[in-house]
Amino acid sequence: MLHNPDQMVLNNTWSELRQCREMPEIDFDRLFAYREGRLRAQMQAQGVGLLMLVNPISLRYAAEYQTYGLFQAHIRTTYLFMPAEGPASLFSAYSQTSSVRDFRPGRPIHHFDGGDGLADFAALLAQDIRDFLSEHDDTTGRVELEYVNPSLTQALERLNIEVVDGVPLSESAQVIKSEDEVGCIRWACAVAQLGIAKLEEALRPGVTEAQLWALLNYTSLANDGDWHDGRILASGERINPWLQEASQRVVHDGDLVGFDTDMVGPMGYFADISRTLHCGPSKPTRAQKALYREAVAEVEHNMALIRPGVTLNQFRERARAMDERFHAQAYN
Repeated sequence: MLHNPDQMVLNNTWSELRQCREMPEIDFDRLFAYREGRLRAQMQAQGVGLLMLVNPISLRYAAEYQTYGLFQAHIRTTYLFMPAEGPASLFSAYSQTSSVRDFRPGRPIHHFDGGDGLADFAALLAQDIRDFLSEHDDTTGRVELEYVNPSLTQALERLNIEVVDGVPLSESAQVIKSEDEVGCIRWACAVAQLGIAKLEEALRPGVTEAQLWALLNYTSLANDGDWHDGRILASGERINPWLQEASQRVVHDGDLVGFDTDMVGPMGYFADISRTLHCGPSKPTRAQKALYREAVAEVEHNMALIRPGVTLNQFRERARAMDERFHAQAYN
């Protein structure tokens, strides 16, 4: 018999992590100011007067805008103008955000909204950008654009405005995390670990891969997380090759179940945790135990290499070399 769904939610005492654990102390005003400062420092270093952002990750970083993130990822609608000096402006936003005060109507920048008229809308948007630069007394005549149509680049160049790729700027700004951001990452990882614990508790013969994955997704959403970049969870013979998403396959006694959270969690911070579990009640086989020992040896060797000042190339060169029998279908 199915449980009353209302009671299932009301009797849920585990999914909201704040009920049993305090969040790290995070000063959100300081967090937003730090991220804005990182972007403006990059703009100043590259001598540009305006940064236009459309990537949902960048909009979250620059303006704490989180509405319709997956929609924005493939249908660009909302965009942000950040000038070298002065307040940023958000266009075509579906919701308000605490770190931006200036909200304006925008132009279509995707076929979903603009159809076959994108070139004409791009010409109007280019004029908007020129006016915005003038409004902020720009002297550079240079703008950085992130993931927009070539028609906008062409329209800006016709107005003698130099276009620079904005992706390296936004990526570079996000590389160095503040103390508050580290607190956000710790909380996102704690939420992911809570979902993993519930997944492990539910693992038994007869459950499907998709049912197990749903527990991770549920836990993230219950803690105001955003989304998962994938739903990598595979069992038995489906584990290798890696990157196979959860299916309706039923997990059997003795299976290994491998997964990767790929979770854009609370406050937009990523928790990327991989685990492999054994499904009982039977005990792991000798082969499974041997694989476990290899994995532990690799993790312990490589963790010992991590220290301040080590470059990624140095880490790669010193990392534990894997036996050739593991090279087939190896993950990058």
